[in-house]
Amino acid sequence: MDWLKSLFFGSGIPHSILILTIAIAGGIYLSHRLKFKGITIGITWILFCAIVMSHFGMHLDPDVETFAKDFGLILFVYSIGLQVGPSFFSSFGKGGIKLNILAISGVLLSCVIALLIHIISQEDMATMTGVLFGAVTNTPGLGAAQQAYSDITSTTNPDIASGYAMAYPLGVVGIILSLLAMRWFFKIKLDKEEQRVATESEAQKEIEHIDILLANPQVEGASIRELSSLCNMNLIVSRLVRPDGEDELPDVDTILHVGDRIRVVIDQDHKKSVLLLGLETTIQTDSKQQAHLVSRNIIVTKAELNGKRIGDLNVRATYHVSITRIRRAGIELLATRDLYLQLGDRITVVGEERAVEKIEKLFGNSSKKLEMPNLVSIFAGIALGVLVGLMPIMLPGLSQPFKLGLAGGSLIVAILMSCFGPKMHIVTYTTSSANLMIREIGIAMFLAAVGFGAGKTFIPTLLNGGYVWIGYGLLITLIPLLTIGILGRKWLKLDYFTLMGVMAGSTTNPPALSYATTMSTTNDRSAVAYSTVYPLTMFLRVLTGQLMILLFL
Repeated sequence: MDWLKSLFFGSGIPHSILILTIAIAGGIYLSHRLKFKGITIGITWILFCAIVMSHFGMHLDPDVETFAKDFGLILFVYSIGLQVGPSFFSSFGKGGIKLNILAISGVLLSCVIALLIHIISQEDMATMTGVLFGAVTNTPGLGAAQQAYSDITSTTNPDIASGYAMAYPLGVVGIILSLLAMRWFFKIKLDKEEQRVATESEAQKEIEHIDILLANPQVEGASIRELSSLCNMNLIVSRLVRPDGEDELPDVDTILHVGDRIRVVIDQDHKKSVLLLGLETTIQTDSKQQAHLVSRNIIVTKAELNGKRIGDLNVRATYHVSITRIRRAGIELLATRDLYLQLGDRITVVGEERAVEKIEKLFGNSSKKLEMPNLVSIFAGIALGVLVGLMPIMLPGLSQPFKLGLAGGSLIVAILMSCFGPKMHIVTYTTSSANLMIREIGIAMFLAAVGFGAGKTFIPTLLNGGYVWIGYGLLITLIPLLTIGILGRKWLKLDYFTLMGVMAGSTTNPPALSYATTMSTTNDRSAVAYSTVYPLTMFLRVLTGQLMILLFL
């Protein structure tokens, strides 16, 4: 049985693959089994499984450990960038700026508290960085800090991972406790909050249609194209009813007259401008006329349309249908002529049924074609992310050149490629399931490698005073969350569901989001707020992880 013992406690590639996969499988199993009142630390159990296995003498080959940690982190961060990229810049619109400012305040405050603890307690800054990212449950930040430390010292510091591991469990619990504290402190009743959300949602629809009876003399004889200039906006008219009741599907060259009734697709910000054209009305038609035009959602699945402008397709003239809106990455966009299409977009078209059936062929509308991930853009993007991440950048006041790191470079490239790649005809779309698979494999590899690296010194460190890191972590978790929670409720007057989403998003914590979403079955404001602040928060966590090492080590 010596061969079996050497396989578990020996060295080499087969040994490393075996114990790495055992730690991952065991951690995932425990994440499903070990819960307290429905709360779990999730796949972070992989980290603790690896720590225990390492403590009892199972160690990875050093090269395998480095590869699994770095490549796993790259896969995890890059998949996040692909997911949030399409909505990254649009998340700053509407009320997103205020929510992001609130989340950024939480990020910066947690860094300040970690720095103050370092100054007061004289705890090593590298260790405090690990505690910080365990307290805010942010794994990419941990990876960025570890890499920055390695770049500066050419060595690794297991205390970074140990601090992370000790602070993480109470980091998860502390976030949940903060959400409960907000509810108790402000005496929030969920039923009243849901009524408030329902009222606000009805009044704050981002994109809607409005029926206008044209009464402004300036519209007489003008085309819809000229109408857009009159209103100083890209006007999308999806329907036209003449005074005699004739129902038309207009294009940009259709001539309008006073007395016509038009249906305009707009966002709330332009509603007053449109009302300058005439009076708000209601277009009513009989059942025969209603059957004349249909509205249908179509998925863009033809790769050759990726990066095409809607105006260049000329669908109104060719197919006599109107594209009114596009849903991308959970956000609805007005289908203006200058908007670039992306693979996976869900477009809303209006027209005669036969015409709509024809345009389905133009866009593809085949969900099966989206199931095949575009591996070229994924691996080319990762390669570019590595180059960007390792590029030295000289900043004033730093003795060492600053680097975005593998995590920062991969995240930035993924966001930019998924957001702007289609304009250069680069297909970056991946299905949710494919993206999730890449992300989960990446984070599993990373956590297992970190655990094996930290396991040799974890128990001795804990027994020799490392337990105080747990208390430090709890302070870093609670103080920023309670602060932004009070500011969000008092200053921004946020409803409780949005507030929970911002608090969970400021720590990029999925278990906290899962808890928040269970609080309501009638709205998804927690998830929307979480996704609004998540991209920028994730980027800042990765960036601050490196800066704290570079500036204060």
